[in-house]
Amino acid sequence: MDFDAYARTGVDLANARLDDLDDLRTLLPDWAGDELTDRDLSLFRRARKRLREVFIHGNAGRDAEAVEELNTLLEVHPVQPRISGHDAGDWHMHVTSRAANGGAEYLAGAVWGLAVWLCEYGSSRFGVCADERCGNVYLDTSSNCCRRFCSERCATRSHVAAHRARKRAAGDDRNTAEAAPQQENLASVS
Repeated sequence: MDFDAYARTGVDLANARLDDLDDLRTLLPDWAGDELTDRDLSLFRRARKRLREVFIHGNAGRDAEAVEELNTLLEVHPVQPRISGHDAGDWHMHVTSRAANGGAEYLAGAVWGLAVWLCEYGSSRFGVCADERCGNVYLDTSSNCCRRFCSERCATRSHVAAHRARKRAAGDDRNTAEAAPQQENLASVS
């Protein structure tokens, strides 16, 4: 069973844009198709909000709150393991839901994957992007748990913005330092 893949579906859901049913269909192209309803959209929005809370708690070092949130989600989206395969020699495990639709299966797998991830690696591996303009969540797979951004793009954008801010501040300091002697000279002339 690929728990990492299930955990990544949790990340995908937590970061998903869910403005309408088309957004939900984009998230679940292989799962539910045209059978999705506004009720499903509402369910996924609530789950997305709760999954984001798991990442926020983990990122802040509040393990007990992250675990409590995941346990609540596991109750709402219970899992039922199932053996699946395409050929007789290709048997493998899937996490499914007791409900019969693809959306419920997706949610159950996402929650289960994040729960296993937390037990395996700890909630400190649940991150929220440090780029203020982003806010996406991610799973920290770095060797020393030092990741701060959801992507290289966000890291670069944030580092460039910080560099430019330092440069502006240094320029302001230089301009202020240059202006001070000029003001003193003007004061002594008058």
